[in-house]
Amino acid sequence: MRSTADRIRHVILFELIGLIFLVGGGWLVVGFDPHALGVVGVVSSLVATGWNYAYNLLFDRAMLRLAGTTLKSHPVRALHAVLFEGGLLVILLPFVAWMLDASLWQALLFDLSVAAFYIVYGYGFNWAYDRVFPSPEARARAA
Repeated sequence: MRSTADRIRHVILFELIGLIFLVGGGWLVVGFDPHALGVVGVVSSLVATGWNYAYNLLFDRAMLRLAGTTLKSHPVRALHAVLFEGGLLVILLPFVAWMLDASLWQALLFDLSVAAFYIVYGYGFNWAYDRVFPSPEARARAA
């Protein structure tokens, strides 16, 4: 399994790159108030950082228990991304509605579009991260 330092690097890189896309794209594409969107982005990023660390630790433990490995196939990576975003959506929906002065329905639609982006982004980011920073298990198998 990955070390705590590696997981922290993963979370920081994931959130910083994602935040750049979220605030810039959300303002240009959706037209929400940039200040409110910035607050949503920063708070969501902080919440997502904690969720990311906990979720990935729990997911890896489940992978070890169920499959005997933390190496992920493409279908498992897709499941990983969808479950992560679904959990984060449930956690953040009330805050997003309040901050953007939107109904829960509007916030849900906004969150679903952001989640769709993050599912694709999360899949790609984690694939690239695993190539640039291979896990100890992946390094051992490659040797």
